[in-house]
Amino acid sequence: MEAALKAMSDPTRREILRLVKSEELPAGAIASNFPVSRPAISQHLTVLKNAGLIDERRVGVKRLYRTRVAGMAELKAFLEMFWDVRLERLKAVVEAAAETEEAEETSDDDVRN
Repeated sequence: MEAALKAMSDPTRREILRLVKSEELPAGAIASNFPVSRPAISQHLTVLKNAGLIDERRVGVKRLYRTRVAGMAELKAFLEMFWDVRLERLKAVVEAAAETEEAEETSDDDVRN
């Protein structure tokens, strides 16, 4: 998981993942979207591959890259764990605020009577 999170920390690698999320692309096609050298893109692809976020398939001399669904699913599950905790905390805060508001309204009604 640590390698995947580290890989995702780089904006170029995140963009590469967006490019290959729905179609397989050769390294050259991926590199054409960036103002960096092809070897630099190759290094980014290696980091993503080693992190388990993309798959590489060879067809002749070409290497095709695409998002590795299982790797992305693991990352998503890990991140959702934190999202669920945040939602639970938000729910608790909203419920506490509603209870406080209700108590204040009841108190105001008692003062008026």
